[in-house]
Amino acid sequence: MILLAFAAAAVAVTPMAERVVTLSALNKRSGRAETFTAKPGEQVSFDALTVRVRACETTRPEEPKLTGAFLQIDERLRGGAARRLYSGWMYAESPSLHPLEHALYDVWVRSCSMRFPAVGPDTVVSGRAAKSESSAKKSPEAASAPSN
Repeated sequence: MILLAFAAAAVAVTPMAERVVTLSALNKRSGRAETFTAKPGEQVSFDALTVRVRACETTRPEEPKLTGAFLQIDERLRGGAARRLYSGWMYAESPSLHPLEHALYDVWVRSCSMRFPAVGPDTVVSGRAAKSESSAKKSPEAASAPSN
């Protein structure tokens, strides 16, 4: 029974391809800023940057907030060549933990949208009468009292 509940919970989590990450980018020279949304497997362009989203994760609503995305950021150079500037996880709550270090651009994660299952193997449901059989031995029924 617990295995079935766990399997149902695993199915209800948002598949990676359906999650949506929100990113922001800033051109420090011009002051231009833009916010993008993309799903894992997609890419967005900002000036000479190409940002590929590979994954995004966020903690359940009842847990301390931690949101991250695995990004690959390339810069298009003159002549059409590209140079990898960044490849790794960025976290919305700690943008300085793994920042893009570039003289002209900043890129940061703002959010990752996904859903979580409503039930899981440790879910306690109130309001229903729980019907369970105890594995403890039952005491013998009280013998009827002798009548006087």
